[in-house]
Amino acid sequence: MRHCGEWETRLNQLTELLRRMKAGESGVRDALYAAAYADLHRLARARLREGVRDAVLDTTCLVHESYLRFVSAGELRAEDRRAFFAYASQVMRSVIVDTARERIAKKRGGDKSHLALSTKILANVAEGNETVLKVHEALEALEQAEPRLAQVAQMRYFGGYSEKEIAETLQITERTVQRDWEKARLILAETLR
Repeated sequence: MRHCGEWETRLNQLTELLRRMKAGESGVRDALYAAAYADLHRLARARLREGVRDAVLDTTCLVHESYLRFVSAGELRAEDRRAFFAYASQVMRSVIVDTARERIAKKRGGDKSHLALSTKILANVAEGNETVLKVHEALEALEQAEPRLAQVAQMRYFGGYSEKEIAETLQITERTVQRDWEKARLILAETLR
C-alpha cells in the first residue's frame, strides 16, 4: 500500500516531467516513462487480472506496447498527470482491442493452419477476445451519448483505476464516480445484451 505523501510526490514529479516535455526538453519522454512505469504496470496488471489475460498479452507487454504507441503518436498532449493517466488508459484500451481483433482474425482463417489440442481452450480465448471487442463497441456508443460515463467506464474497465484515482484524474468526487460507474455499467450491460 503506497503512502499518500509518496503518491502525491510521484504525481507532482509526473506533472513536472510533462511540463518539461511540452516545453520541448529532450530526453524527457523516456524519463516520464521511467517515472510512470510502476503505475502503468499496476494499471495494466489490474486490467489484465479482470479477464483479458491471455498467453500473448501480459502486463509487461501491455505497458511496453502502450509506450511504443506513446512514442509513435508524436507529441504527447497530456497537460498534467491526470490527463496523462487518462491518455494511458485510452492507449491500453487500444492495445487490448487491437490484440483481440488480431486474435479473432487469425482464428477465422489467418494464413496458417491451426492445430487446437483442446477446443475448449480455443473457445475460451476467442470468447474473451470477442467480449473485449463488444465492450469496446459499446463504449464507443456510450461516448457519443455520455462522454464522462464512457471515460469513467474506460478508466475502470481498460485502465484498472480505482474510484479514488478516477475521481482525482477527472476532478470529480468519488461519489460521482460511483454513480457514473453504476450508470455506465447498466447502460453497457443493456447494450451488450
